[in-house]
Amino acid sequence: MNQNEFMQLVNPFKDKLFRVAKRLLVSTEEAEDATQEVLVKLWNRNESLGEYKSVEAVAMTMTKNYCLDQLKSKRAGNMKIVHNNFTDREASLQQKIEDSDTWNWVEKIMNNLPEQQKLIVQMRDIEEMEFEEIGKVLEMNEQAIRTALSRARKVIREKMIKTHHYGIG
Repeated sequence: MNQNEFMQLVNPFKDKLFRVAKRLLVSTEEAEDATQEVLVKLWNRNESLGEYKSVEAVAMTMTKNYCLDQLKSKRAGNMKIVHNNFTDREASLQQKIEDSDTWNWVEKIMNNLPEQQKLIVQMRDIEEMEFEEIGKVLEMNEQAIRTALSRARKVIREKMIKTHHYGIG
């Protein structure tokens, strides 16, 4: 496989790799490094990439594992999950402020979810991946993914309701 063929293969999903890395690592620089590292590893395996059913699933798995390794390392002690792409461009200023506040609360709640649930919410609700794709990346069956996603959403929903209805009664 030459360089052009490789780029045609990875271009459709390289931004998705970056977004997953950014979700886990927060830092844009760290996410760029993670994405680059995964792409280099894929390039080093370029002759055997044809053996995989889904190169994207392999790349997502590699990205997830690399990021989790970084989070476990000593230098990642101060990282957290962040997502800045929430507000609607045509919303009023008040709506933008409310959306931003709501997203900040969702981020805080997501920070307290187990890593696996964070990844599932990221992949399904933000990346809009299918359950089958998520299953390949996380090496889980679809029912377990659905259950974990349901539990994560329930926690987020309950804590948001509790937060927004505090003192109202």
